[in-house]
Amino acid sequence: MSTQIVTGVAGFIGSHLAETLLNRGDRVIGIDQFNDYYDPQLKHQNVERLQSYSAFKLIKANIQDLDWQKLLAETDVVYHQAAQAGVRASWGDGFRNYTERNINATQVILEAAKETPSLQRIVYASTSSVYGNAETMPTPETTCPQPVSPYGITKLAAERLCWLYEQNFNVPVTALRYFTVYGPRQRPDMAFHKFFRAALKDETISIYGDGKQTRDFTFVSDAVAANLVAVEVPEAVGQVFNIGGGSRVVLADVLDKMEKIMGRPLRKNYVARARGDARHTSADVTKAKTILGYNPQVALEEGLTKEWEWIQPLYR
Repeated sequence: MSTQIVTGVAGFIGSHLAETLLNRGDRVIGIDQFNDYYDPQLKHQNVERLQSYSAFKLIKANIQDLDWQKLLAETDVVYHQAAQAGVRASWGDGFRNYTERNINATQVILEAAKETPSLQRIVYASTSSVYGNAETMPTPETTCPQPVSPYGITKLAAERLCWLYEQNFNVPVTALRYFTVYGPRQRPDMAFHKFFRAALKDETISIYGDGKQTRDFTFVSDAVAANLVAVEVPEAVGQVFNIGGGSRVVLADVLDKMEKIMGRPLRKNYVARARGDARHTSADVTKAKTILGYNPQVALEEGLTKEWEWIQPLYR
């Protein structure tokens, strides 16, 4: 039985990834700090279903406080999903959380990994936010990163640390740049969750800017699938891959789809563009398709329907 570590296991993507690993018969050590960036009760709900598996072990701790050499000695793969998320919250006093949880926490794992030759792979969860306002659409991995938020800066710094450890100490790292992941268990600060919740509570939603911004949306099961194949392919070591949903969509069109799925209108309030938000994102996933065999399976309407079905009982 293979042993996998999932950091950020109580989070949105981490909990889905851990569940998939457990269902295929792996042993999973889940690590999470359960911080209060959003309601920890939602994180506990995510972990509850994992705790029914005998092969699951939960460690509730700060990544920087753990003995990583001891942990890695009995581990085959680390899926490093833990991060301080949120573009808009990364300005101001909260920035220290981003440097600690995104850069320092990643360095601690990499430092232990260089002393652990038995470790097969670290998959680092990066983000499309490293590109900022990319000059090329769709954006390939060769595009020079130009983050427009402090969050994007810290995620890029941690990604660059991964390459330093890979090049200098042969740490087997692969990085995945996620493009706006959505689906059941999505964080409450993310747009689709906020929009669905507002509709259920008959509240107004805030649209930043004119609603014509575009995003490449990725369903959570496709992000999970990308993690799994990133471990299996030897050529993935030392490489970064865009993980997108396969299509770029205008926000206004997404809102139309949501209204159709819910069978009710959204009350919209247009406000000023948010600092740090990229105007457009679009993933060129050619490299992931070619090297990893990555192929997104879930179309936007299907994925939105699944998130809507999940979110309704949450706010009854």
